[in-house]
Amino acid sequence: MNKMFSLLKSLGIPGLTCLLLHGPLSAQKIYSITSPGNTTVLSISAPGGKPGYQLSFKGKKITGWSALDIAIDGVSLSNAKITRYDKPVRHQESIATPLGEQDTLFCIYQQAKLYLKTTAGLPVIIDFRVMDSSIAFRYTVAVADTMQHRLREFTTFSFPASPLLYQYNEESIFTPTRADTFRTTTDLPVTMESAGNYYQVGEAVNLNYTKAELARGIDGNTLMIKFPRDTAVLFHGNIKTPWRTLSVATSAIALAHCRSLNTKLADAPGPGDFSWIKPGKLIRAQLNTQSGLDCIDFAVKHHFQYIMFDAGWYGAEFRSSSDPTQVIPAIDMPKVIAYGRKHQVGVILYVNYIGLKAKLDTILPLYKQWGVAGLKFGFVDGLTQSGLTWLSQAIKKVQQYGFILNIHDNYKPTGLSSTYPALLTQEGIRGNENSPDAFHTTTLPFTRYFAGAADYTYCFPNSKYDFSKHIKVSKGQQLALSVVYYSPLQAIFWYGQPNDYTNEEEIEFYDYVPTTWNESHYLAGDIGKGIAIARRKGDTWYLGCAAGLNDWQAELKLSFLKPGVSYIVTVYEDDGNQSIRKRTMRLTSGDRVPVKLLAKGGQAFIFRPGNHE
Repeated sequence: MNKMFSLLKSLGIPGLTCLLLHGPLSAQKIYSITSPGNTTVLSISAPGGKPGYQLSFKGKKITGWSALDIAIDGVSLSNAKITRYDKPVRHQESIATPLGEQDTLFCIYQQAKLYLKTTAGLPVIIDFRVMDSSIAFRYTVAVADTMQHRLREFTTFSFPASPLLYQYNEESIFTPTRADTFRTTTDLPVTMESAGNYYQVGEAVNLNYTKAELARGIDGNTLMIKFPRDTAVLFHGNIKTPWRTLSVATSAIALAHCRSLNTKLADAPGPGDFSWIKPGKLIRAQLNTQSGLDCIDFAVKHHFQYIMFDAGWYGAEFRSSSDPTQVIPAIDMPKVIAYGRKHQVGVILYVNYIGLKAKLDTILPLYKQWGVAGLKFGFVDGLTQSGLTWLSQAIKKVQQYGFILNIHDNYKPTGLSSTYPALLTQEGIRGNENSPDAFHTTTLPFTRYFAGAADYTYCFPNSKYDFSKHIKVSKGQQLALSVVYYSPLQAIFWYGQPNDYTNEEEIEFYDYVPTTWNESHYLAGDIGKGIAIARRKGDTWYLGCAAGLNDWQAELKLSFLKPGVSYIVTVYEDDGNQSIRKRTMRLTSGDRVPVKLLAKGGQAFIFRPGNHE
């Protein structure tokens, strides 16, 4: 068997070794798909008659045989027959991402398809994409009848040794846990460490499925897909499951390559002009007219693009009697919106799920008439098939009406912002309102943020309030995180009120930092210990560095800067006296910057091009 396998590889069949036997998929039949750069190999076979896969990276086995399995109406893929196999085809795509971490994504992969027929005669297709350092696969079921069918999923991820995973659910803290002691579930994406490698298991393009989590499998080395709420996914006719993804790297910082995977797997937006979609920063107003006007003045002064009226502007958000078409008397909404338009500041309105389900089709044309710029969905159902299906339809409607969108609470991204660019951000994260510590802030860049943008709801102390209940890191780190964390729509002053911010020098950095980027580089870091990320907007670079619960240091190469240009660098950092110190220096692409941060500390840099060398 091994000799024949090697012989077929030596024949130069690109990306494929295939031993064909007639009948059920068997252990003697192996399909091997190799990534374009030859670093990653996905093997597909059926040990014991059950379809499975195995991943190798740089010649090293990354997974053991792991299950490729779903059940339709109780019939799994065990002993399914192969009806067809589409050999790997190389694809190369360039994806414009004007609202992303970089202008363009380049996606190169080998794609193959395996066609199966279950013992009950139902057809199933498994799509595979193999990239350098990542794989993705999904199941498609097409049924000819009009009956309702039930789908359950039994995909597994089996590793040679028990991985350490960074467990979390929705807005919880991260709990490092070995898989062999794992007793609960974890959200996707989940980041893991094992045998000197770093992995992330993720999910892309969840349109009408249910939420999937990972639970312990049959042994301490295996994790399996589990539905936390629905016992099965219901469908008529046909269904495509979300993509299941697995990425690997030799360091935590190198794992950042997978942060664009969801975008690469999602469909491109339909034809149309999306230039109206404006990213930006916002400040939250209190529930009265004057606060709205004050926030608009603050936004103009500090180069923000939006203000937001959050929960309560139309009454108690959880009461069905509260009507999102009616504004409370304390807010003169037409006056605030008109004042914002005059100063080119948009108004975003929060609507709770109760109001959304009852009146979405009513409020969209109404808010368009009012001149509203965007919506924030609250307390949505991102856990069930019915909730996620409703959300996908709602996202599409919101974009069609010309609003930007922010979805809060338990919803997490799976790449739909690629298909619907008006979905600028979402929560699904433990942000400042939940008092995260420095371990959490320096774990997020390697975990949840690899799935997509997140609304962290930043807060910053002012002359009146220190917000010590919510902020567990230094002021320097609060500034730096606005570079480290990616979100086209950033809520910067979540608890603070505009007239309380007399500490202008401390918050100056927020005046300049953008929310979308032309280029990004993950320079250094490790999970929960520290992080340094550089991002470019136009010809200006921004650098954010943050430390975990212990002191952290790194030496950063500046080779990302334009050669031959001397940059005037402004550094905003902790001054040791609970304030911000600002200093300047000149640096070039040949220089290195030593970063030495105290525990919970941070630094934020702005590199502006000066004269040429």
